[in-house]
Order: sequence, then C-alpha cells, then structure tokens
Amino acid sequence: MGKFSRLGNDLYEGNVSVDFVHRPWRWYALSGIFIVLAFTGLFFRGLNLGVEFQGGTEMKIDVPSSMVNQKTVDEVRTAVAGAGVTGAESPIVNTSGSQGLLVRTEQLSNKEAVKVAEVIAEVTNVDPKTKISTNDVGASWGKQVADRAIQGLIVFVVGVILFIWAYFREWKFSAGAIVALFHDILITVGIYALSGFEVTPATVTGFLTILGFSLYDTVVVFDKVRENTKDMRSSRRSYADLANLAVNQTLVRSINTSIVALLPVAAILYVGVTTLGSGSLKDLALALFIGMATGAYSSIFIAPSVLVQLKSREKEVSEQDRRAKARAKRDADRYANVPAFAEGMPVGEAAAGEPVEEGMEARISQPQSRPSQSGRPVAGAGREVPEPKRPVEESKSANRNQPTKQPRSKRNK
Repeated sequence: MGKFSRLGNDLYEGNVSVDFVHRPWRWYALSGIFIVLAFTGLFFRGLNLGVEFQGGTEMKIDVPSSMVNQKTVDEVRTAVAGAGVTGAESPIVNTSGSQGLLVRTEQLSNKEAVKVAEVIAEVTNVDPKTKISTNDVGASWGKQVADRAIQGLIVFVVGVILFIWAYFREWKFSAGAIVALFHDILITVGIYALSGFEVTPATVTGFLTILGFSLYDTVVVFDKVRENTKDMRSSRRSYADLANLAVNQTLVRSINTSIVALLPVAAILYVGVTTLGSGSLKDLALALFIGMATGAYSSIFIAPSVLVQLKSREKEVSEQDRRAKARAKRDADRYANVPAFAEGMPVGEAAAGEPVEEGMEARISQPQSRPSQSGRPVAGAGREVPEPKRPVEESKSANRNQPTKQPRSKRNK
C-alpha cells in the first residue's frame, strides 16, 4: 500500500509519467476495435428486446405468502423453461407483492398458454383456472419507454454541452466530453448485443445512469487540465505535456473511484447471473458494469487526447509548443546552442532560431559593470578602486631575518 501511495505522489509531482496524450492513435485504434465489434453484434445478432418492448404473454399466479420466495421463483422458471413451448424457453419470473408470482414469456397462443399454466400449476399446487390469470402484453408501453429514453438522452447531451461550455468557457472541452460519452454508449450497447442479455426497462435505466458516471470522471480530468494550463507561458512544458501531467495527477483517483464503484456492481451482476437468473437486477447490473468500465477508460485515454488535438491548432498553444521544444533542445546540450562571436555582434543577441524568453533581453544586454560616476578606475562588477592614503613605501621588515621553521630538537634553544 505504501508503494502505491508513493507511486501516486510521484505521478502527481511528475517524477513518474505515463504517456496518454502524445500518441493518441493507439488508443483510438483500440477503441475502434471495440466499436467495430459493437456494430458487428448489433448487425448480426441485434438487441434481445424484452417482453415490454416487443410484447408477450404475462401470467399472474396467486400463491400463499409462504411460497413467495426465491426457491419457488427458481422452480417455476425451471419448469416453464423445460415445458418444451416455443417462446417460453427464457421466461422472466418475479415475485408480485406478498401473495403472487409474475411470469412473462414471448407471445404465446391459447394452446401454448394453457400448457404453460398447467406446468406452473403442478409446481405451485394451485388451480390453473382460478389462481392463474393470463394476459397479452402489447409492445406499445415498451415503445413509450424507448421514446422517453431517447428524449432523455437528447436533453442530457444538450445540457452537458451547455454546462461544460459555460464551466470551461470553451466548446472544445464539450466536444471532448461528448466524444467520450458516445464512445461509452456504443461500446455498452454493442457488448449488450453480443452477450444476448435481454433489454428491459432496467437496462434503459442503466444506460442513462452510466452517462452521469462517465461525464463525472471526464470533468475531473478536464478541470485539472485547465488548472495546469492556466498560466501556460510561465511553464517550460507544452500544452500536451501539461495535459498529460493532469491525467497522471488524477490517474490514481480515477482508478480508486472506478474500482470502488465496480466491485458492488460486479457482485450484483454475479448474484443476478448465477442465483437469480433472468431479472431486472441482472440487466441493470450488466449495463452499469460495462458503462462504468468504459467510462473510466474514455476519461483517461480518449477525452484528453481529443481535447489536445483540438487545442493544438490554436496560436497560443502552438507558440508554447515551439518554445517548449526549443527549451528542451537547449537543455539537452546547452553548449551546442552558444552563438559564435563575431566582431560587431550586438550584446545580447540570441542564437539563430532560438526564442528569447521574457526579460532575457534586459538581462543579456545589461553591462556587466557600472560606469564610475567619479571618474576613478573601476574594478570588476563596477566597484570603484579606493583612494590611497599615502604612497606605497618599502616595508621596514625587508632587512630583518624572517623566522624559519626549525626542527623540534632545536626549538627553544
């Protein structure tokens, strides 16, 4: 744990850096592979729409309250799936209140519905004529849910664009966030199609929930990018370097947040798949798990790269990049950039092609010594030579015997 903490501190200080934004095409290529797989799943398999979206048959069973438990639900699901009725191979079985069970299948004929009811009656020991009611569910309600979800998505995207534009005061931040947002939606829908999980209203709820999670992490990264590039001219790094530093500074936080959010969702998904079987809990958990994982990926690899590419064409950013490259070249070999002296060269002339930093002209052109105001000779750094008090005379000790170093045996004799 201590090593991880030190790593986080090194990433924040810039002592350790992972390159996220300088080579964006490798991340774009990886995301492109996932998106192609997503479109492949949508084209060849399509979404497995639930009863609410394509219609079906719904059966309500009145049973004693003691039988309204998970054990009865599993028994009824297994019996209906093994009844050999086409359209009832993957039933949705849930509890309904304290004295009922709800079974939903695809559209069944009257004969098929009677057979399924008899199978349910054998498991629950109820009268199929009085305790089991059968209704046909139309697809109109599911269509309304889908229409409302699309409307909510449009309103959400428009609100996100306006909010980020107002907060960061620049449309390029909004563009980066929206690209990452649609990246997450496409991959989540594609994996849902490939997995064959049923699309229910709970799935739609999960899709709308992941939008907020993906946007939250992206805004945190963008806020750090803005903080690092606020006073860009005083920095010795390019815009891409500062943006990459921002991603590294928020990397540990993004990983911790994603893991903490994914662990309970993964537990719910595991329970929904292995124990509960088909149900709204499993559909919601899968959408949340995929969306959160892709949201963490896009906020680190996709959104900052898109922002840097959009900003790279700005004049201020390109000038900062040029200054940073010149400084890096000068720091790599400072003696290689020393200008050759020539007669008549003005004091303070910079090397050809080398940018002059602000204030450098004044420091270079300033003379190394101050002119004397009294007209007396000056020493280095412009210091005046003090006036002599008397002429220099020969020392009186010139004719004296000077002490010499004696051996210890001859001292004090």
